[in-house]
Amino acid sequence: MPLIFFMVGEPSGDALGARLMAALRRVGGDDIRFAGLAGERMQAEGMRSIFPISDLSVMGLFEVAPRIPRLLGRMRETAKAIRDTRPDAVVSIDAPSFCAGVWRRLPPGRPKLIHYVAPTVWAWRPGRAAKFARTIDHLMCLLPFEPPYFERVGLAATFVGHPVVESGADAGDGPAFRADHRIAGDAKLLCILPGSRRGEVRRMLAPFAATVAILQRRFPDLAVVLPTVPAVAAEVRAAASRFPAHAIVVEGDRDKYAAMAAADAALAASGTVALELALARVPTVIAYRINPLTYRVVRRMVKVSYVTITNLLLDRLAVPELLQGHCTPDRLADAVTQLLTDKSARAAQLLAVAEAMRMLGAGDIPPSERAARVVLQEIGAKIDIDRREKHHGQ
Repeated sequence: MPLIFFMVGEPSGDALGARLMAALRRVGGDDIRFAGLAGERMQAEGMRSIFPISDLSVMGLFEVAPRIPRLLGRMRETAKAIRDTRPDAVVSIDAPSFCAGVWRRLPPGRPKLIHYVAPTVWAWRPGRAAKFARTIDHLMCLLPFEPPYFERVGLAATFVGHPVVESGADAGDGPAFRADHRIAGDAKLLCILPGSRRGEVRRMLAPFAATVAILQRRFPDLAVVLPTVPAVAAEVRAAASRFPAHAIVVEGDRDKYAAMAAADAALAASGTVALELALARVPTVIAYRINPLTYRVVRRMVKVSYVTITNLLLDRLAVPELLQGHCTPDRLADAVTQLLTDKSARAAQLLAVAEAMRMLGAGDIPPSERAARVVLQEIGAKIDIDRREKHHGQ
């Protein structure tokens, strides 16, 4: 019975891990066992976490510094768990700094190391590709242009597709959401997504609230919905209670995707949610702020022109991005207003993001199943590919 040890560090990794666990069972059989670090979704798939992954959910150069002693302790604890459980493979998902700290603590004769989500060497610190090649056995990439960066330094890398295409973000029931929350069919509904980490939520809620105040003067019937996650729900609800427009807070993917389907436009913090909004066909404005000191450092290191994946794939500004000093209520309100009132701007963005979704694997074999095949092939497990493909095609 194969044993797969997972390492995840934040909600997005937890979602990836949960889908991969389910796909591993579909492709490889129900006797596969799991251990390691898990969030709520992976735990719902039947796995216990050795400690809460919220301990690892921190970002930004200066935000991480005070947490270093605790993070080092968690690295040692995770490495010991791997040594004790002796898995067939370790599948680490994103969180590359934490995972690298664990990898360094593993002894010779370690299990197969498979990393899911490539580090963004195409954006900054390209030397990380060679470091990964010296450490891990296989890299599973979400973006189609990523494998060559790693193959050229000798690391096996596979584009498996982006998990957003199987997220269900395009299956929300918009009319039912409006009916349930008594939002008129002709009222403007803005979907606001301030992030999933405490730090980014605190930074983004203030400019987003000020943006809503401006928009309410332009659209008196404006309603606002804020999908959130349990880790930051209390802060989001407290902020929403002070919004100048009618604000609804929802939790969970089902309500989030229903809110997206009901929305006329979205204002979102940069991140995976931008792709969910693209799949849901919601005209979107992307915004972000980070610690000013962190920004000064990162600005000198980053090599790309865009932060939104759809814009990177298309190599043009299909989705508006208002970052750091440009992330002001007036500018955000103007960008949202254009999407609420300009039919040609809405149509152009939706056409562009549909193309990006196809590039990420929409309409093909589910990314989680592609990833499951990579994992099982690495550990030498038998895969009944003909039967699975027949099942997928039904």
